[in-house]
Amino acid sequence: MENHFERQLKKGVLDMVVLGFICKQPNYGYELLTQMDKQSNGILAIKEGTLYPILYRLEDDQLIVAEWQTSEGRAAPKKMYTATAKGRCVLKSQEATWKKFVSCINQFCEED
Repeated sequence: MENHFERQLKKGVLDMVVLGFICKQPNYGYELLTQMDKQSNGILAIKEGTLYPILYRLEDDQLIVAEWQTSEGRAAPKKMYTATAKGRCVLKSQEATWKKFVSCINQFCEED
């Protein structure tokens, strides 16, 4: 079970993480959930109820676009999420800020 500190850390970075996954490769919501869980060894495992508001927010901010697609043998369409040029720029900025933050915290944790 996650403690409060872990939940707050995760909450603070999920928009950046989701945008990062989409910038690497356009994807569907369910596949994003699976990839985030697998690549983070469960640390960034989230539920659909957490992911979709993030996707809607990123879309509202014009950082990603969604397009309905159907695949062969599947009747129901799925939304494919793709990063925009603005989204790629914002991700680079967020990653730079994150690296500065991590460096600062690492220095703080290493102090005697």
